[in-house]
Amino acid sequence: MSRSYIYVGQGFVSDLAMTPPEENVHDSDGEPRELRELRLLFEVGEILDRSPDLRDVIEPVLEALALHRGLMRGTITLIDPSTGEIAIEAAYGLSASQRERGRYKLGEGITGQVVQTGRAVVVPSLSEASGFLDRTGARRRLRKEEVSFICVPIKIGKEVIGTLSADCAASEGALDQHNERLLSTVAAMIAQAARVRQAAQQERQRLLEENLRLQQELQSRFRPANIIGNARAMQPVYDMIARVSPSDTTVMIRGESGVGKELIANAIHYNSARAARPLVKVNCAALPESVLESELFGHEAGAFTGALRQRRGRFELAHSGTIFLDEIGDLPPTTQVLLLRVLQEREFERVGGSSTIRVDVRIITATNRNLEQFLTAGKFREDLYYRLNVVPIHVPPLRERKTDIPLLADFFIERYSKSMKKPIRRISTPAIDMLTSYHWPGNVRELENCIERAVLLSDDSVIHGHHLPPTLQTQDATGTAPKGTLQSSLEALERELLVEALKRCRGNMAQAARELDITERVMGLRVRRFGVDWRRFRARA
Repeated sequence: MSRSYIYVGQGFVSDLAMTPPEENVHDSDGEPRELRELRLLFEVGEILDRSPDLRDVIEPVLEALALHRGLMRGTITLIDPSTGEIAIEAAYGLSASQRERGRYKLGEGITGQVVQTGRAVVVPSLSEASGFLDRTGARRRLRKEEVSFICVPIKIGKEVIGTLSADCAASEGALDQHNERLLSTVAAMIAQAARVRQAAQQERQRLLEENLRLQQELQSRFRPANIIGNARAMQPVYDMIARVSPSDTTVMIRGESGVGKELIANAIHYNSARAARPLVKVNCAALPESVLESELFGHEAGAFTGALRQRRGRFELAHSGTIFLDEIGDLPPTTQVLLLRVLQEREFERVGGSSTIRVDVRIITATNRNLEQFLTAGKFREDLYYRLNVVPIHVPPLRERKTDIPLLADFFIERYSKSMKKPIRRISTPAIDMLTSYHWPGNVRELENCIERAVLLSDDSVIHGHHLPPTLQTQDATGTAPKGTLQSSLEALERELLVEALKRCRGNMAQAARELDITERVMGLRVRRFGVDWRRFRARA
């Protein structure tokens, strides 16, 4: 297939069809030209694969061309999309100042024409090329009739992004055509590499934009500042806090002991319109029934022995704010009735008083009890349950949010490092493995206690596995993996059961067999097999 290019010579410009190279053409050193071309193209391909940044490889490509084809100079120009200026990106045989001078506008000089038309230009002799500008000044001291110039476009699709040009020793037109064909092939390889890198860059940009969008979306999702953790299991909790905080709705926080229910109550209050007002906390399980009513509602002077003066209760102190009733499942039945009235009417009387006190207070409760079972057992009033359980928030246990364990551990390490004045720089990998593999029945509170202990025991600014409590130790970390086979372990257990049964039955084989739910024959066989002397368990007279 023929391909057209611009041929400049003898003062005119014309289109010529490129003729294919003659077969078995040899270069001056006797090596077949096609073999040298293949070696050159293979090397160029390897160079283009070295780096994802095209600017790192185009200069070595020019050096390879110079080495294989004996080029005097070579340049690669690229268009600046923002200005439209054509500038030298890489060069062989040019100084830094010469490169800097090599700048063109679209259509200016031979380089500008190639970019504008998208067609190659061959100048057999620079002395005959009126359009050659020599902006770099690299040919001023040369005999221009001895230099030919070839410039080919670098295209991505139909778009010209730059040029590849070279100075060669003046030669026959057929050799110029041959060099033009070779440079065009290299330019196509550069364009393909640029296309691949452009696609990769676009994909990276897309991923960066997608990542930024997801980060913004996550940041826009509510997460209280006082709660640490990004586990997926906690996101419904954060969403519910965001929904209920602006309102005055009664909230019941449910979850195991130590999960941080009090932190949830803090988050709700301090993200509400009542944030500037009091948050009063009451642990219903910590107060005896005899004083709980007085603590909640206050008392008048002389209401009971020791009541020397009037005392305001927690509900009064929380007026216009929030009261947090922790462990509401342990509230005694008599206090449940009084609390129900406060929920319905927002009013109460002090112990020993007769005047009604009205309060504007939001109620948040928390419990680790199964209130539904309490309802069935009659330990908790059904009407109070439905009044308190308007918006339930279930806080997942720590074992369901293990991705938060390292974050929580870092937080507690920082806290206790400061309080104990012991700089802890890291947690060892075995210690992290222990923390994440443990089931944490005590939840976040247990984790905090473990970290406090570890910081106290550490003496090298590192928390190691042996600083953690024995309950967290694993068989791999302590070297206490069980030894022996399954069969030997079962036999040892069976022998122990036989001995214990004979002890209890004072050597009575028949009674021991009945306890173990086996026949006397099997009992005798097992005793003989394990070498158990049943006589030594008989009662001595």
